[in-house]
Amino acid sequence: MAENTGATTFPISMEAFRRLDARQKMIGMAGAALLLALLVGGWLWTRDPPYALLFSIQDEKDGGQIVAALSQQNIPYRFSDGGRSILVPQAVVHDTRLRLASQGLPKGGLVGFELMETQKLGVSQFAEQINYQRALEGELARSVQSLAAVRGARVHLAIPKQTAFLRDDQKASASVLVSLHPGRTLEPVQVAGIINLVASSVPQLSPLNVSVIDQEGKLISQQRDPSRDAGLDPTQRRFVREVEADYGKRIEAILAPVVGQNNVRAQVTADLDFSQTDQVAETFKPNPPPDTAIRSQQTAEVGSGSPAAAAGIPGALTNQPPVPATAPLVQSAQNFPVGTGGANGSQNFTKNATINYEVDKTIRHTKGVPGTVRRLSVAIVVNHRKDPSKPKPIPLSAAELQQITDLAREAMGFSRERGDTLNVANVPFTVAEKEVVADTPFYENQKLISILLELARYLLIAGAAFWLWTRLLKPVFEKLMEPGPPRVAPDKGEFEVGADGLLHRHRGYDEKLNDARELAKKDPKAVANIIKEWVDGGEPGK
Repeated sequence: MAENTGATTFPISMEAFRRLDARQKMIGMAGAALLLALLVGGWLWTRDPPYALLFSIQDEKDGGQIVAALSQQNIPYRFSDGGRSILVPQAVVHDTRLRLASQGLPKGGLVGFELMETQKLGVSQFAEQINYQRALEGELARSVQSLAAVRGARVHLAIPKQTAFLRDDQKASASVLVSLHPGRTLEPVQVAGIINLVASSVPQLSPLNVSVIDQEGKLISQQRDPSRDAGLDPTQRRFVREVEADYGKRIEAILAPVVGQNNVRAQVTADLDFSQTDQVAETFKPNPPPDTAIRSQQTAEVGSGSPAAAAGIPGALTNQPPVPATAPLVQSAQNFPVGTGGANGSQNFTKNATINYEVDKTIRHTKGVPGTVRRLSVAIVVNHRKDPSKPKPIPLSAAELQQITDLAREAMGFSRERGDTLNVANVPFTVAEKEVVADTPFYENQKLISILLELARYLLIAGAAFWLWTRLLKPVFEKLMEPGPPRVAPDKGEFEVGADGLLHRHRGYDEKLNDARELAKKDPKAVANIIKEWVDGGEPGK
């Protein structure tokens, strides 16, 4: 019986489908097709890969070249942000960027030194110079665009023609236009970097002749810098901050073990002298007689007349030379007139002596080192001391403050001659309350939103399929699955032997009924004769 039921299920369904009218058949087929399309579309939708930003189009020509390259490589792409951004599947975004970069895309609407590669033979010197200037401007603009805050840049160079006359020599100049990202600004150090970048790339271009403006037309190359107000360049100002930080760390390091790690704060203001001095001093000292040093000495004697006879007491004392007289520091000349003595002769002579002494001279060469400390101003704040036996911290005593002051003086190298100042204050520190970070609302959590969108995608597909089944397909299938009129099987099974001796399939009741209806439509007289025979008691079909 089970086999018979399984074998007759499909014929029953087909017969039930045949019993449906044309409208029900159309609804069933359309619903099945719609359900199949919905399932296939949902499957493809869920398999749609996420897209990521490839490039933001700055120039329409670059955009066209990028789209052509993507189409040639069969890479799907989309547009967003009003056509100013190109999106590609996230899985191939990095590979696509490298491929496009190998083709020189995007160019950013700028022409670099690749312009010189396509230069034709026979170009005039003037055209060659113009092309070189355009290429240099493009390369500089690309370098400026590499900054994070810069969205686009244009560089204009004014390079004068070289001349042999010095009076007609003109200086080169440059102008840089930068377009910044929304909410971004350039620091003075970055502006100085752009200026030096352009000035170093052009021969004989001074940084003073480079102007930088933003997209709003504001001149940003001459913004006032606090370091310029103090007469210091950025390097010197950075050195001042390093010196101040070093003094502050030194003071806090020596006071932290005394009052606690987080109970002291020190602020140092240093006045440094960056002037370079070069001094030469020459001094002379007196040359007293005990320490005299003779550099040179010259003596001249001139005499006239007859020599005088020896006079005096004969002996050794008479023949000894006279004792030298004490001379001043510098003695130019001396005359020693000698008179005549004795009766037998007379003698006159003159003696000149010149003596040069050494001069005590000192030459001192002094060169000042830039960055010397001219003055220090230190402010120290010390927290109250915590006492476990008392509910509130207590202030430090005068002796403790004096000890802290003495330690700070030694740590900073206090000098009254320089005019250093030191101020130590003992005040209670305010405990900063921990900032309670508010939880991000769920509707601002991007990760949660992406998960919910993905879940909503599947729920939408499931809901559409469920509605389609309950509203359209289920009634049709229930109609198809309704059992038809019971089939009357022959006594001898499904098949029977005909008059010709062959095995014929037994015709069911429905088939016979349909045949009778068709016969009644086509040949009503034959049907009437059959019914008459039934009434007369005869056997039909004979």
